[in-house]
Amino acid sequence: MRISTLIISATLILATQIAKAEILANAEIGIKIPLAKKPSTRPMTVAYIPSLKRYYIADGGLAAMGSDLEAPLSKSLIHAYDTEGKYINSARPGYDNRSIYYNQNSNKLETITYNISSAGGFSPNTGLFSIDVAETGEIKDSSKDIFGFNPAFGDANTMPSFNPETNQYYAKQGRSNKVFVVDLKLREQVSEISLDLAKAGAAYDDVSDYFVAYSGVKGEELVLLDIDHKSVLIFDINGKYVNKCELPKDLKLRSHNHLNGTGYANDMLFVYNEPEGEFGTYYGFKVVK
Repeated sequence: MRISTLIISATLILATQIAKAEILANAEIGIKIPLAKKPSTRPMTVAYIPSLKRYYIADGGLAAMGSDLEAPLSKSLIHAYDTEGKYINSARPGYDNRSIYYNQNSNKLETITYNISSAGGFSPNTGLFSIDVAETGEIKDSSKDIFGFNPAFGDANTMPSFNPETNQYYAKQGRSNKVFVVDLKLREQVSEISLDLAKAGAAYDDVSDYFVAYSGVKGEELVLLDIDHKSVLIFDINGKYVNKCELPKDLKLRSHNHLNGTGYANDMLFVYNEPEGEFGTYYGFKVVK
């Protein structure tokens, strides 16, 4: 009986070790997506729909003021690509996208716009919307309302990531190590996470200003791009620093990478490399495996 118990215990320990994800010392390139069209405004974030095997890249930019003849719709486009990085099509749903992601609970492609918190004042077409996608994966111009403004998101520029397990959002605040945890049913943040940047050897102005990714990996949930040190910082759900993953040193990161050109989809951190290709290239990096 004792031998059987020891065998079972050893098996459980081994299974736990195997289940625990490995943080790579050096990031591995999973996909490169050369942009086929000049970004209509600024390339923001990336989403992936597994059933369609399509990536979606959202541009972000403020809407026109509008007039009696024209609605105040953003000129920002959303672009579709396949798993080889080949361009499919583009559409203009009319939003100043900040964060685009696939919600596996609703089976919808969703976008969070600039100023969902109304921190910058009220404006039309702000909030959370679902974007219509064809059965073949093409992006459409049409969309549906999901939720209006919510002050719990804080910074007007935040690019929230989504946790489908809890239906919560992680909204990084600009020029800080703070991340607001948001539940759409509440008008105040559920909690506040302080990322231990000092332990990671970074400062708030080294890292992505408005975006922290949710990886879905237990104990290694929050993934943050460190632009100045060309690395990826991994934190647990409480903000405790876990480890880092080095990016290629020849990757050309610029000041705009603090503000846009990122995302997390299909288990990869996406980083926009503007100098590569005619209109720039998105790299999908595997950092946890």
